[in-house]
Amino acid sequence: MSHHGTCLHSCPNGHFGQRGRDVNRCMKCRSPDCELCFSRDFCTKCKPGFKLHKGKCLIQCPEGTFAHQTDCLEVCPLPPLGEWSEWSEWSVCVRDGATCGFRWGKQTRVRENSQSGKATEKASVCSPQRETQRCRMKKKCPTEKRRNKKAGLGRKRERKRLRLLASVSANATTDTISGGA
Repeated sequence: MSHHGTCLHSCPNGHFGQRGRDVNRCMKCRSPDCELCFSRDFCTKCKPGFKLHKGKCLIQCPEGTFAHQTDCLEVCPLPPLGEWSEWSEWSVCVRDGATCGFRWGKQTRVRENSQSGKATEKASVCSPQRETQRCRMKKKCPTEKRRNKKAGLGRKRERKRLRLLASVSANATTDTISGGA
């Protein structure tokens, strides 16, 4: 392998071997988080602090995968300890602590490890104890319709009153200045 004009038996970290007609060369991996790569865009080992998932180095494993040593796996490498309870019912659909007023929210459900009553550390790596899903909310809150109409008219009246006060105040100031001179 040739790397910057030097012959090597293998490429250094962050590089991969590419065969050429006359010379095999070491080419740099594209991702700066990649320690070893198979090709320019496909990592086989990430630098410390990163997890490998489908040839990419990530800070955190994507949803639906499990961190195991240096990789993100789609299937749990360890069998869960004990039996899991049934999933609870889905929670109320909420967003920012409200149950209405938005189009979409989130709801969760949980389950427990029946051996200890709550998830153990090894089991928590493999099996989620909490699932979250997107849910449809009531866009309008039951009392919102009446309040908004009243508040809307009140705000308009208040703005009109403030404009009137401001113009009266400006005229009074002008009259005081011109009258006092």
